[in-house]
Amino acid sequence: MSKDNNPFKSIEEKFLERQRAKRKIQGGPSEPGQIKQPVEMKKYVRLAITITALFVVAAILVSNLFIVKENEYRVVRQFGEIKRIVQEPGITMKIPFIQDVTTLPKNLMTLTVSEAEINTRDKKRIIIDNYAVWKITEPIKMISNARNIINAEARMEEFIYSVVRSELGQLTYADVVNDENSSRGSLNDRVTDKVNEFLLAGNYGIEVVDVRMKRIDLPEENEQSIYTRMISERQSTAQTYLSEGDADKSRIEAETDREVTEMLAIAKKEAAVIHAEGESKAAQIYNDTFSKDPEFYNLYRTLQSYSKTIGEDTMIILPAESPYAKILTGYIE
Repeated sequence: MSKDNNPFKSIEEKFLERQRAKRKIQGGPSEPGQIKQPVEMKKYVRLAITITALFVVAAILVSNLFIVKENEYRVVRQFGEIKRIVQEPGITMKIPFIQDVTTLPKNLMTLTVSEAEINTRDKKRIIIDNYAVWKITEPIKMISNARNIINAEARMEEFIYSVVRSELGQLTYADVVNDENSSRGSLNDRVTDKVNEFLLAGNYGIEVVDVRMKRIDLPEENEQSIYTRMISERQSTAQTYLSEGDADKSRIEAETDREVTEMLAIAKKEAAVIHAEGESKAAQIYNDTFSKDPEFYNLYRTLQSYSKTIGEDTMIILPAESPYAKILTGYIE
């Protein structure tokens, strides 16, 4: 079939025209044999590389920033060697890839010392449980000599045990358990000072703020004997107090009896004086009264004698002519 007699020619032309129109819209070549012009991509590639580089640099910078808090030291190391210690709180930076940062606490820390059995001066065995409050004062010295916190606490525990054993070995058991004893009151201070002397001599860069006893126990095999002796001592002390109380009671009663006797004697003396003065005044009054009528006085005295001499079973034999008999019989001239 010839090209001119091709019945699909009109359809092909329409399809080709549609394809040319589509290429024009998309920016492609208008003709099938036309070569597409290259797009300038350099500026886009350069922009992408710049943005990527900036992003990488920013990520590196951010990853090498670190924050220093108020309660911590930041140790900057370079290939394992300490380059600087950052103590002031804030944000600072390290050199990327070759430096790393570790942290040490700046605040007070508590160390629980292991229980230890110690002999007192009077050969008593006791179990002591201590704790210590400490802090890091010079991080470089601490890292150089103790390496880390675990080793630092181990050294402190050794020093505390040694000092406590030495100090308690100079005290008796009674001094240790008696809180009111003055020697026990300064024990913690002495232990703290001596432990700090050892730490300073070893350049450990740490300081013990305080050492305290949490608990004092007895070995199980000694508890019962100690308790029995303590009970005996307390009973002896109680008996002493009772004896002293009885002595004080007797002394107070004797003093009270003496004071009462003296008061009664003084009262009787004063009463006798008053009674004598009253008798004297009464006799004077009687004398003044009876002197006015002597005969009445004689009669009165006679009647008084009757009341004293005559009772229910009294028998009196008198001559009929006696004045006494006449008065008794009611005969009066």
